[in-house]
Amino acid sequence: MLRRLHHEQPESFAYTPANDAWAKAQITKYPEGRQASAIIPLLWRAQEQEGWLTRPAIEYVADMLDMAYIRALEVATFYFMFQLQPVGTVAHIQICGTTSCMICGAEDLIGVCKEKIAPKAHQLSDDGKFSWEEVECLGACTNAPMAQIGKDYYEDLTTESFAKMLDDMAAGKVPVPGPQNGRYASEPRAGLTSLKEFDSGKTQYNASAQAAVDIGDSIKRIDGTEVPLITPWLQDAANSTAAPTNAKAEKSSPKAAPKAEEKLASVPEGGADDLKMISGVGPALEKKLHAARVTSFAQIAAWSEDDIIRMDDLLSFKGRIARDNWVEQAKKLASGIETDFSKRAKKADIYKN
Repeated sequence: MLRRLHHEQPESFAYTPANDAWAKAQITKYPEGRQASAIIPLLWRAQEQEGWLTRPAIEYVADMLDMAYIRALEVATFYFMFQLQPVGTVAHIQICGTTSCMICGAEDLIGVCKEKIAPKAHQLSDDGKFSWEEVECLGACTNAPMAQIGKDYYEDLTTESFAKMLDDMAAGKVPVPGPQNGRYASEPRAGLTSLKEFDSGKTQYNASAQAAVDIGDSIKRIDGTEVPLITPWLQDAANSTAAPTNAKAEKSSPKAAPKAEEKLASVPEGGADDLKMISGVGPALEKKLHAARVTSFAQIAAWSEDDIIRMDDLLSFKGRIARDNWVEQAKKLASGIETDFSKRAKKADIYKN
């Protein structure tokens, strides 16, 4: 399926303060130089904030992770979890259409969507409140047919119960997720045949549905305020903002005498080279290099191991220079030899906004 950005785009994007703090916290999960690994959660958070994934949001996240725009776009267009067009303001309905659900009536549910929302998938309803699509298996085969709405599953649906659910949501009501036919979870419809001793003392709904009910709004998008501790992997929020230990400084101190800017060669005459022709140097890193008075391939080609260590610290991307072999790339480019990456970059103009 061809996936393209929507023809109408907003002018800009920025995370809310809460989501910005969350996104920056996610980046700390990954080693220095590997921040691009956070691309999926950051794109997902942007989508949760806006409802769909816009081009400004994709580029915003790419800049945040120092990635080429095309790399972030590749991720956004590859995964169907990312909505590249506007979705309903109340809910985007995802109907499972794979074997079990299809046999049990998914096509009838799609018929309800066509009648009550829009004739085609990804079209907005006339009031803009709803949109829908058919998706691949969502893993609730025992409770087929089912649909995912927001963060939750709505299972054991019939055309009548599904139509009523849409009407309720349009009226501002929030349906209880989980089985819609009175079943507790995914036990046999006639009742438990085993583990009957665990039937007493259970919550009103199964654990997943109960959690949604406790939240109080299962179709509400994530806005960044749900979890107070955004960096539990750093033990707690206080530790995440505490002053760093001196271990790293002590380890690197023998080589940190002169500042990077003082040790680097002077800026050559004749204008700056396009440093983005080096694989691993995006727009954000190029700005940092320029700030450090690094503007030519020849300068990078002449870097020593000590220079690389200092630049790693200055750019805050430990290991990237060696991993992407900037020096060898720069040597070829400085001598007028194009690399495979520079040829592709020029041809595709991958950094064009």
